[in-house]
Amino acid sequence: MPTRMSPLINKYWKGLATLTFGVGVFLLWWLVYPALTAYHEQYQLFLMDSGYIGQLLTVPDGLARCIGEYLVQTYINHALAALVLAGALVLLQWLTWRLMVIVSTKRPDTHYALSFLPSMFLCLLLGDESVLLTFVVALLLTEMSMWIYEMVTGRWQTLYLTMAIPVVYWLAGPAVLMLATYTALRMWQVKASKMSAAGLGLLTIVYAVVCIIVSSHLVPYPLPRLFRGLDYYRFTEVYFVWLSVLMAVCVLIPIVTKWLPTALKPQQQLINGLGEAVILAVIFLLLRPLCFDARKYELMEYDYMVRSSNWSAIINKAERKMPDLPMSVCATNLALGMKGQLGDRAFEFYQNGLQGLLPEFERNFSTMMLASEVYWHLGMVNTAQRLAFETMEAIPNYAKSCRCIKRLAESNLVNGQYEVARKYLKMLEKTISYKKWAQRTLLMLGNEQAIDTHPVYGKMRQLRLKDDFLFSEKELDKMMGQLLMQNSKNGLALQYLLLCPLLERDINTFMNYMTFVDGLKLGYRPRMCQEAVAFAFAQRNQQPPQGYVNQMVANNFRDFIQTYNSGGASATGLERFKQTTWYYLMVGK
Repeated sequence: MPTRMSPLINKYWKGLATLTFGVGVFLLWWLVYPALTAYHEQYQLFLMDSGYIGQLLTVPDGLARCIGEYLVQTYINHALAALVLAGALVLLQWLTWRLMVIVSTKRPDTHYALSFLPSMFLCLLLGDESVLLTFVVALLLTEMSMWIYEMVTGRWQTLYLTMAIPVVYWLAGPAVLMLATYTALRMWQVKASKMSAAGLGLLTIVYAVVCIIVSSHLVPYPLPRLFRGLDYYRFTEVYFVWLSVLMAVCVLIPIVTKWLPTALKPQQQLINGLGEAVILAVIFLLLRPLCFDARKYELMEYDYMVRSSNWSAIINKAERKMPDLPMSVCATNLALGMKGQLGDRAFEFYQNGLQGLLPEFERNFSTMMLASEVYWHLGMVNTAQRLAFETMEAIPNYAKSCRCIKRLAESNLVNGQYEVARKYLKMLEKTISYKKWAQRTLLMLGNEQAIDTHPVYGKMRQLRLKDDFLFSEKELDKMMGQLLMQNSKNGLALQYLLLCPLLERDINTFMNYMTFVDGLKLGYRPRMCQEAVAFAFAQRNQQPPQGYVNQMVANNFRDFIQTYNSGGASATGLERFKQTTWYYLMVGK
């Protein structure tokens, strides 16, 4: 059996290696980093409209951006997103391999694993959430142009370069410098006269640079940005040097193949290839934690789950790993509130003051979008609308956002601003992912009964504040009071109202709010409130009203006081009360 299988392995091992790589990349993005692809999808708006597409094609790297944004639309489905990225990385590996075969005088099967190096490098770079798919498409377009150059022979190569460099630049952007550099090096490798080849190669690079400089007089963009790529990186003023390093690797891997030793026997080729593959895999595993920021990705996961209203998943994630950043704590508290559990479980999780309910205002599109979600679920529709608009305006590469546009359409629908809502819905109707939703929602415009009976929009109309007023984010409790006075069924506002003073360790204000809530006859006395009431009455050396605090809470409070009096905040055994209101008020977290 081994002797029969050996020829098959020798013949198909390269294909199996590529397939294994593709499957691995697919599983990485589908199962491990789906929220990162969702992050990209929500911060762009690709319109299936000739005017929009035509506008993209009138600037350098326009085709790459057009293809990239079109594909990113599919990221709303995690499996499709993973398939797109796996396909792109496998195509890059295949193009690199084809160039290696052409450049080497012998078949370089010994070093097949090296063809995966650019794809592996690119996969690591995509761990940076600001690297856009435009860059990936630009790489592929340029490598294809390099491969076509090798297919052309004789004097046709010079004619091809003369025409291809400006065209590739306009379609793919400054990645065209890869084509110019690669052809220059190939001229030096192939030509007998090294001086003439070096001179012609230098002219090719100069020609590509001149094309970029000339374009600065044709489009309204500064020259440095044209050299960086208009849409390679989300932050337009940042030069991400690793993109240039990757482009250099894509050029040099095929070039150096000519001088690498080649094994003649298939068995030796397989052994060498497996050795290089193992080395690359180890390097990837070592670098992955550095390139995929775990803290950033955690926040993306929370944000995605809030967007999806997947409250149970948020709570489960917080139970597995304690959230400790303002955004993750905010998402956890929102999820607990939406499930009606905030009053019982708030102090089971890390709290850091009012930022745990609403992050402080920052001109950061990710933070503002989460704050918009909180205000929306509270019923502060106008504030949610304002923050959604400001989020979109704060996106660094000046793109529009499908998520923000959808929220603007919804908020105007709830407010009865139907013509404004129609404008946003018409935009979403030109997309692939939101077209059906937009068409369904357009039918609701002006239909008061349909809106009032809608499970989301009808509820928002009942919860929303009818009158606008100025407020400060530092007076969150006052806002919650306004919401509750208008609609006593606003459960999220009720939970936030009573938690606000406790997070500030203001027990007197809490008692005032508790008296107000008791007056509404809602019967709302979760564990958090009973613990706080027991604490407040103990400060006055009084007993709470009969039946107000259940016996279990009273007994636990007595044990807490005894333990605390034995050694203060560092008393032995105090940790067992860590999930209580008393521990937060007296010790903190």
